[in-house]
Amino acid sequence: MSFDEVRVGDVCKLVNGKAFKPSDWSAAGQPIIRIQNLNDPSRPFNHWAGSLDRQVVVEPGDLLFAWSGTPGTSFGAHVWSGPHGVLNQHIFRVDFDNKVITREWWAAAVNARLNQLISLAHGGVGLKHVTRRMVDDLTIPLPPLDEQKRIAGILDEAARLCRLRTRALDTLNTLGQAIFHEMFGDPTHVRPEIPQQTLGELLEAIESGKSPRCLDRPASEGEAGVLKLSAVTSGRFLAEENKGYVGTTPLELRHQIHDGDLLFTRKNTMALVAAVALVRGVGDKVLFMPDLIFRLCPRANAPVRLQYLRYVLGHPAKRAQIQALAGGAAGSMPSISKAKLSSVSIALPPFEQQVKFEQRLLDLEGMESTAKRSLSQSNALFASLQHRAFRGEL
Repeated sequence: MSFDEVRVGDVCKLVNGKAFKPSDWSAAGQPIIRIQNLNDPSRPFNHWAGSLDRQVVVEPGDLLFAWSGTPGTSFGAHVWSGPHGVLNQHIFRVDFDNKVITREWWAAAVNARLNQLISLAHGGVGLKHVTRRMVDDLTIPLPPLDEQKRIAGILDEAARLCRLRTRALDTLNTLGQAIFHEMFGDPTHVRPEIPQQTLGELLEAIESGKSPRCLDRPASEGEAGVLKLSAVTSGRFLAEENKGYVGTTPLELRHQIHDGDLLFTRKNTMALVAAVALVRGVGDKVLFMPDLIFRLCPRANAPVRLQYLRYVLGHPAKRAQIQALAGGAAGSMPSISKAKLSSVSIALPPFEQQVKFEQRLLDLEGMESTAKRSLSQSNALFASLQHRAFRGEL
């Protein structure tokens, strides 16, 4: 059974939010709902203390559509679960007749066809934006109301399972630092019984790459790629965060990265500088360091295990100490020199304790692998249900 198709603009009205300048922000008043608040309830709000007469007011449960953002994250339809507030620019409030279409069906049907909108969108790689006309002209299936509710209920349950498994994986991703703290405590607290050495003493070299002119997209199969800072800034290595290189001058092989390399962002915003990640999952990709990332190369006989070094440098208190070493001219991004990084002292607990820590991390990685497989299966199930739903086969 197939469903009739309708234009989105024929079943709803899109109301755009207002542009708030920093001078409009207040410490109190109505929360200003921005794109960053759509996916992450923990993100802070700016507030508007003025009149609501000319503002787009949002209530809990309202349907919103982010028409500017990153596909796969904020871009698309969202049911607002936060507080009463006022809407910022780049987001539509979707006003619709619930005797014709349900909120859940509108969101599911539009999100199922986001790729059509993205193909028309303006903007470079990553950030995209569409116009009201593009959204209005999108067509979606429109079954009877009872059928909308039935199908949306099935899809919502499948989506809930995906969210639960995503949260479980997120929790596992934080356990490494918790295990480190349990075993070693705060690495910035000097303990006389624990020896210390500087990174200059522990490392054979601190290497950096080069930043050639690259494409504004990730490397395709068979192409070389140069890492972006975002490959490291989360604390987990993301091989897909690279830019393709197709220049005529070959990249230097000594700058190529491999599984097991320990990378460090030497230059970034103050909040993101001094991030560290251990390279995993390069596979057959050919990736190179830019000049904004260091590779830390421990000496062969250094009394430090690589995973311990990764976690001690990534500990929030230790990282804050290292970030304080960053300098730079006014208006430029803070950067950390090799000399300053070499001066950082590292506590060195017994080697066998570091090995035990590595083993616990291996056990944790096994749990993470299982959780990733479960999430992948849930996402595949949701995609299959969604495909069948909008073809009238569910």
